[in-house]
Amino acid sequence: MPVPLSYSYRNLLTRRMTTALTAGGMALVVFVFAATLMLAEGLRQTLVSTGLPTNAVILRKGSGTEVQSGIERVQASTMTTRPEIAIDADGSPMAAREVVVLIGLIKKSTGKVSNATIRGTDVKSLALRPQVKVIRGREPRKGTSEIMVGANVVKGFAGTEIGDRLRFGKREWEVVGVFDAGNTGFSSEIWTDADQVMRSFGRDAYSLVVAGLRDYGSYAAFQAGVEGDPRLTAETFRETRYYEKQSEMMADFLRILGVSLTVIFSLGAMIGAMITMYSAVANRIAEIGTMRALGFGRVSILAAFLAESVFLALLGGVMGLAFAALLNFFTFSTTNFQTFSELAFRFTLTWDITLLALGFSVFMGVLGGLPPAFRAARMNIVKALRAA
Repeated sequence: MPVPLSYSYRNLLTRRMTTALTAGGMALVVFVFAATLMLAEGLRQTLVSTGLPTNAVILRKGSGTEVQSGIERVQASTMTTRPEIAIDADGSPMAAREVVVLIGLIKKSTGKVSNATIRGTDVKSLALRPQVKVIRGREPRKGTSEIMVGANVVKGFAGTEIGDRLRFGKREWEVVGVFDAGNTGFSSEIWTDADQVMRSFGRDAYSLVVAGLRDYGSYAAFQAGVEGDPRLTAETFRETRYYEKQSEMMADFLRILGVSLTVIFSLGAMIGAMITMYSAVANRIAEIGTMRALGFGRVSILAAFLAESVFLALLGGVMGLAFAALLNFFTFSTTNFQTFSELAFRFTLTWDITLLALGFSVFMGVLGGLPPAFRAARMNIVKALRAA
């Protein structure tokens, strides 16, 4: 005969203070676990949403990132003539030759220098990135030392408001606009004319070519054509896949960090749950004997105490997730390990993270509750009744 679940639930209500303290410890573990997974997911989603699936990114073969890549002018011109590239209304190909460099700017939060990304853009760069919208001021004029900055750059770095002047690449640049690219990596960049960046930094090569394809299915032919041309020594990526790769190293680090911290904290939480349940067993010896005398078997007693531990863990899990959900309103800024530039992104809570965190809380409840539950189930009826 099974013990009603309401029995386990009522016992938790009876010991409100102990229940709250133990659940609070488990909530802390679930909060840390969920927060680190949310950071990794936020980074991944920010970089994936930066690209479009119909755009292709071309880099020098083996370079890995835009900063390390170099594409000669002649090579770049050859790449933009591929028949798979869409044609704009003016008859020109939907392709942009861009240059990416890093500069040091002072962070408002720390007063220290951190890397910011300068993207030298082409005429078609904005058309290829429809998520980029100028929200204040205007676009930089081609052929001038004017720049526009992403919304996250204005928030995070000093001297980046409209009218301010930044000095890099042996000249001064005037901020004439602010753009917003939503929850993408472009919001953490500074844009200006590619040719001006190349002259200022003494570069003769672009960093990458971005091509807007005619349709999603044109990518395979485009990739084969570019990578099969011995003159180009280049490799191509779908833009979404390229930016996803940029998140992998940092996301893996965050997940490993999160799991490591969670393992350490969870040991304490499970010990706390175990102590709580052992205390519950010790205080209810006579009650357990009475239940056995009424016909409840060992398995039923074990299941009842285990259910109590799982209820306790789930309460902590829900509390931890509730606090973690508040992080959705915060933006986190750090250095991307692969590009070494500052990147701002949001904590992102998904259903997968929610289910994983709740599953982990149940796991803690089971491990922490099993030893006390076994003790209660093995208790001798006569000895238990004598304790009454």
